[in-house]
Amino acid sequence: MSLVAVESADGVAVVTLKDPERRNILSLPMVDEIVAAFDALEGDESVGAVVVTGAPPAFCAGADLGDLGKGGESGDGGSVTSVYDGFLRVARSTLPTIAAVNGAAVGAGMNLALACDVRVAGRSGRFDTRFLRLGLHPGGGHTWMLQRLVGPQTAAAMVLFGHVLDGEAAAAHGLAWSCVDDDALLAEARALGAAAAAAPRELSVKAKETLRTVAAFDAHDDAVAVELTAQRWSFGQPFFAERLAAMRDRITKRN
Repeated sequence: MSLVAVESADGVAVVTLKDPERRNILSLPMVDEIVAAFDALEGDESVGAVVVTGAPPAFCAGADLGDLGKGGESGDGGSVTSVYDGFLRVARSTLPTIAAVNGAAVGAGMNLALACDVRVAGRSGRFDTRFLRLGLHPGGGHTWMLQRLVGPQTAAAMVLFGHVLDGEAAAAHGLAWSCVDDDALLAEARALGAAAAAAPRELSVKAKETLRTVAAFDAHDDAVAVELTAQRWSFGQPFFAERLAAMRDRITKRN
């Protein structure tokens, strides 16, 4: 892979967009590589979490406008939705995902960050919707993802009024989980990933599925029912029996 690098250690894979001269824009070839990378990682039982980041100086500066323009000229939007495939593949991943936002995340590049379960921002991180400034309507579920994280007022400030959040502001508004120094960013993201990877992979996958399912519920009782089914499943798994036995052994030794 020439535009996406993947390296794994201790259950955590790091997917790095590698087109720094073009600030890691989502060209169609890069999108294809992102999709292929996530297909491979989900098929690798040794991987328990995925970090997505960009080669400096940017996280991802958005879609290749040439590709977007072709979609508009053709009238069928084919190239537009093809650009979506990269961040939508991340959004649909069964594995826990973390965006390590090490610079500008613009437009569709911000969608890529929003598609991850958690975002960690460096001090140099920038979250910039920019669609209206380019004469484009937001796409790819941008307004839906953003409002769910930051609420309608902050989403309006960013989308309609062009407000850009740096790393610290993103953390303050709930767009990022935390903001750390740039040189500590990848280590922080890896540490988060390692915590997810320490759990049994099937359990993390099931819990992520539940989080997505109950997010659409209005009633607590509906969530209780879904979780009960999943929890009963976990009671019958070997990893629960193993961890329960280990915990009892530790208690016995302390006593």
